[in-house]
Amino acid sequence: MTNDEIPGRRRFLQQSLLAPAGLAIASTSHVVLGRDGITVGTEPEELAHDLTTDVDVVVVGGGTAGTIAAIQAGRAGARTLLLERSGQLGGMTTVGGVCYPGLFDAWGKQIIAGIGWELVRESVELDGGSLPEFAKVPSRHWQNQVTVNQFVYSILAEEKCVDAGVEIAYHEFIREATATQAGWELNCAGFGTNRLVRCKQIIDCTGGAEVVGLLGFERMREDEIQPGSYLFQLGGTHEVGRKQLHQIYVHGADSTNSRTVTEAKLAGRKLVLKKLRDAKGEKRLMHLQPEPGFRESYRIVGETMITVNDYTGGRVFDDAVCHAFYPVDLHTRTGVKPKPLKPGIVPTIPLRALIPKGSRNLMVAGRSVSSDRLANSGLRVQAPCMAMGQAAAATAVLAARANTTPLAVPLSDIHGLLSEHGAIIPGRA
Repeated sequence: MTNDEIPGRRRFLQQSLLAPAGLAIASTSHVVLGRDGITVGTEPEELAHDLTTDVDVVVVGGGTAGTIAAIQAGRAGARTLLLERSGQLGGMTTVGGVCYPGLFDAWGKQIIAGIGWELVRESVELDGGSLPEFAKVPSRHWQNQVTVNQFVYSILAEEKCVDAGVEIAYHEFIREATATQAGWELNCAGFGTNRLVRCKQIIDCTGGAEVVGLLGFERMREDEIQPGSYLFQLGGTHEVGRKQLHQIYVHGADSTNSRTVTEAKLAGRKLVLKKLRDAKGEKRLMHLQPEPGFRESYRIVGETMITVNDYTGGRVFDDAVCHAFYPVDLHTRTGVKPKPLKPGIVPTIPLRALIPKGSRNLMVAGRSVSSDRLANSGLRVQAPCMAMGQAAAATAVLAARANTTPLAVPLSDIHGLLSEHGAIIPGRA
């Protein structure tokens, strides 16, 4: 067989092994979709890429809130870049294994819909699962959480982003950010990639308001934070999309930076390993999530703050953009005793709680919403985070179109765009 006849993969391996030490063959990838699958090819080019990307909206963090924000921005016609430092979308729903998002309903009716609900519903339908009946008021709040197949959810979210025209940048994060007259200039980096991004609006969906902190705006957190949870399956089989995983508390689990995340991972995996050893061979480890689930870190100091009295009293803010619904749910070292909301109470989330105080062209969505600790224990769950992501994106898109800042966008315009994309607006039938 001549060299020209050597099958492609085998020839590539031979060439790689025969290449002189220290000599790298640089390339850039192209993808061809064929009858038997996808082929990734290469063309010679420099390995280290210096890119410049001009967009309207940058969403930082492709988790629960960020995925929905990116889809909304893209569907509304904004040039959108989604930065996600891991390798998949979904955040705690997927990499954390908290694949039972809620709550989309309250007191017998749906109160959160839009793009988040679309993604959850289609994930369940594609997986052959079942959805709760929202017309029935459950005796316990968790009975109306929706169980999704985390793997289906992740790839369906990716497809929806791509279909919306969103550019996804995995394994990248912002290193520096500078305010400009037009918005922002961001220096971003990933392995083998340096990217200069010019944008009009930023939506920080990192969970801990990491971009807000990078820019020097005020954040808050408690000295002691709620424990995280490491999800796994010991014994039996893990029925993906049907049953919840086993979980164990990781006290002190902190998502503030790479060091604290590393500590939480090491601690959680050590606990799982102990449980496996304690089983003395009677149970096998069938499933282990790559990330612990984090409940709490930094929250922004926003233009307004949602208090626990606002939350439990069902205050309808003048600038409300979405609902939330969940018990006050503070986890401690001794466990959790949820405090259900009184019948008929449905909290709302104001636009100003998504805007860091004194900022321009910057919003957050997700658990970093401006709120006190007890209010945040109910606001941080997935359905409200999805609704916040959609609301922040609608606002950012309208601000980018008008070359203005989020606080200057008329609330009626925000509500109108959200309604066009299926969201439920507080105060509207």
